[in-house]
Amino acid sequence: MKNTLKQLACFITVGCGAAATHWLVVVALVSALHIPPLFANILGWLVAFVVSFTGHYQLTFRHQHAPIWQAARRFFLVSALGFAINETSYAVLLTTTTIRYDILLAVILVAIAAMTFILGRFWAFRGAAQQR
Repeated sequence: MKNTLKQLACFITVGCGAAATHWLVVVALVSALHIPPLFANILGWLVAFVVSFTGHYQLTFRHQHAPIWQAARRFFLVSALGFAINETSYAVLLTTTTIRYDILLAVILVAIAAMTFILGRFWAFRGAAQQR
C-alpha cells in the first residue's frame, strides 16, 4: 500500500507538471499567436507528452523496469487515447457551452488523469517480469 501511495504521489506530481505544460502552451499559442484552441491543443499535448513520459518513466513507474522503447510506444498509445478523448470533449464543449476555453481545458486535463494512471501502471510501463 505504501508503494502504491508513493507511486500515486509521483504520478500526481508529474501529471500536474505535464498538465501545466499542456495548458500553458495552449494559452500562450492562443493568446500570443491567435492560434485556434483546438489546434493549439494538439501542440500543447505533444509538448506535454515529452514531459509526461520522461517524468513517469524516470519517477512514477521506474520500479517496473519496462524497456524504454516499449514503454514509450505503449505510453504514446495511452496518451493518444487520452488526447483523442480530450480533443473530442474539448471540441464539443467549446461549441456547446459558454465556458472559457482555458477553463474547459483545465477540467478536461484533470478528468483524463485517472485513465492515464491505470493504463500506465498496468500496461504501458509494465516490465517483462511483471507480465508473467
